[in-house]
Amino acid sequence: MSYVSLSWLGEYGRALWSSRFLAGDEESQAFAYRDELSRTYGEARPGAGAGAGAGAGAGAGAGAGAASGEDPCCSSPESSQELQAEGFRRGSPGAATCQKITTWEAGWNVTNAIQGIFVLGLPYALLQSGYLGFLLLILAAVICSYTGKILIACLYEEDETGRMVRVRNTYEDIANACCRHTCPRLGGRVVHAAQVVELMMTCILYLVVSTNLMCHSFTFLPLPPAAWSVVTLLSLLPCMLIRDLRVVSRLSLLCSLAQFLITFITMGFCLRQAHRWSWRRMALWVDFEKFLVSVGVIIFSYTSQIFLPTLEGSMAERGDFPDMLTWTHALACVLKTLFSVLAFLTWGEETKEVITDNLPEGLRLLVNLCLLAKALLSYPLPFYAASEVLQSCMLEQGNGAAPEVSILALRAGLLMLTFLMAMYVPHFSLLMGLTGSVTGAAMTFLLPTLFHLQLKWTTLDGRLKAINFLILVLGSLCSLSGVICSIKGMIEAFEGT
Repeated sequence: MSYVSLSWLGEYGRALWSSRFLAGDEESQAFAYRDELSRTYGEARPGAGAGAGAGAGAGAGAGAGAASGEDPCCSSPESSQELQAEGFRRGSPGAATCQKITTWEAGWNVTNAIQGIFVLGLPYALLQSGYLGFLLLILAAVICSYTGKILIACLYEEDETGRMVRVRNTYEDIANACCRHTCPRLGGRVVHAAQVVELMMTCILYLVVSTNLMCHSFTFLPLPPAAWSVVTLLSLLPCMLIRDLRVVSRLSLLCSLAQFLITFITMGFCLRQAHRWSWRRMALWVDFEKFLVSVGVIIFSYTSQIFLPTLEGSMAERGDFPDMLTWTHALACVLKTLFSVLAFLTWGEETKEVITDNLPEGLRLLVNLCLLAKALLSYPLPFYAASEVLQSCMLEQGNGAAPEVSILALRAGLLMLTFLMAMYVPHFSLLMGLTGSVTGAAMTFLLPTLFHLQLKWTTLDGRLKAINFLILVLGSLCSLSGVICSIKGMIEAFEGT
């Protein structure tokens, strides 16, 4: 009798867990069936795609795609930044009928996201982490590639025929699907909060880098760092008036190409200094607190999950997405490791937070001016995306429109907030480590594994469940300890000034 009771309780518990927290097969099939009907119906009506695209642009999409009447996911290599901005908006089923991008173009978008200006802080992170930094650079690339793939897997469910159908469009949709039984909009709000924090921290880092580059480039002008911060702020005031990101995106493409060129120039200079190299400079034992800050820096340099759902939806061959993510992260790992090692072997303990500050004066001026243009032209993109998220959450009314004065006030407040944070916390590596430990770990490690476990629990084997739990535990430990050490480092830096 007791055995029957225990069996009944076990069956009841499993049924309760599935009904309350997991995505059941019937509901998944219903989602897939409705999505298939919508897609078929949209293809049958030539004007449906345009109408859906316009509807998506009426809310938060007042940017590039909406302003021109084009669907946001129509992209070319120069529109990687537009895809990133579009990743923070709500998806549209009508996007299925838009012009798609190739796998190579998608690979360029990912490479541009994970091979950005923040690579300049990796040699300093290697100084703080020693030989363990090699393992961190490789492990972060492997884990970020894996979590990107499982995040995209959460967009799909099986229909009645066993075929995988895309039933969700954005990171927010995945979060809401996981929380629909407890608090339907809680997941989306958590994702929105993490997105805004990461975007704002990215803007602050761009301001810190810009001020740093100005100070070290125009040494013939006796201005304090605070004055250069004001100059940076004044140059970014037009960001409040941005309505179309296409021109800025094309300029950002040129700056990204210039950054790759500058990276290879720096590596070439390091190779010419090979006679100064010594592996003895690499520490075997490192300070544990500084090591944890370095973990956040390295994680932040690989973050791209925040816009992957939009990018995957814009691909012509979505089946190539896993392979594309693998080779882009492998290439980024090789380039980042090579760049960091060459720079560290060249300057050793003298390695600075922004590695270009170690270059000779003449070469440093040329490199810093190009990087300054890259940083200033990259700032509007996360700024625009953050303002769009906040606008959709705080200002939009029932008709989807927000007063122009309110939009300008919101953007002015965001601009001043990033300026004040950059001026009073001018520590690039600590800020980058804090951002990587908070939002980088959450959006890259924690949330993708949590969502994958919840939505795909019934279809995962034991090995994948164990891998997800391991990443979840490692991400939680790194995030918590990294936050504590980064904040402690900032306090010590303030006390030392």
